[in-house]
Amino acid sequence: MQVLDNDSGFPNPRRTTPEGLLAIGGDLSPDRLLQAYHSGIFPWFREMGLVFWYCPPMRMILFPSEIKISRSMNQVLNSQKFSVTEDEAFDEVIKSCAAVHDESKGITWIDDEFISAYIRMHQLGFAHSIEVWNEEELVGGLYGIALGKMFCGESMFSKVSNASKVALIHLCRSSHYSFIDCQMPSPHLMRMGARVIPRDEFLKLVKKYSD
Repeated sequence: MQVLDNDSGFPNPRRTTPEGLLAIGGDLSPDRLLQAYHSGIFPWFREMGLVFWYCPPMRMILFPSEIKISRSMNQVLNSQKFSVTEDEAFDEVIKSCAAVHDESKGITWIDDEFISAYIRMHQLGFAHSIEVWNEEELVGGLYGIALGKMFCGESMFSKVSNASKVALIHLCRSSHYSFIDCQMPSPHLMRMGARVIPRDEFLKLVKKYSD
């Protein structure tokens, strides 16, 4: 694990702790974030003002063609209960992700510095959101970084049942991406078709699809 200053680059992404921690420090500037995502690295949280950067030994990914949609979920989609937009309320989505996580778990890594950094990435055209609406109320969504044909999912939220699933299904059906980086293993995402692969296999996908 390496300590970074604002000028140093990342070490080899394979040189992590067993949990996947690669480096501490640096900043959340656009250049730093782009370097990270192009290298298969993501910032997970900040502590005492320091950013913690990860590249886990096992990585969860989702190929859009492998998304699993249950019968009940198909009924939700066909009901047209929700409408879906892209990049119409990025600021609201990231702030809602932070608020919902904080309410449900008592903590969130999406602090003010993260929010400002990803809003800047959105303004530059690298960060994107999907919004799920019930009439005019934002009830779910997700956001992440898009590089080439790779979408690096950062977070999602639901204020009502199934709203985040609708956002993920919309992302998979958009045909924009060859794969979605889901970062850390999640039973919820595995039920929807995501799988865990070794880091070396993941880094090959990053190299192939992120340009």
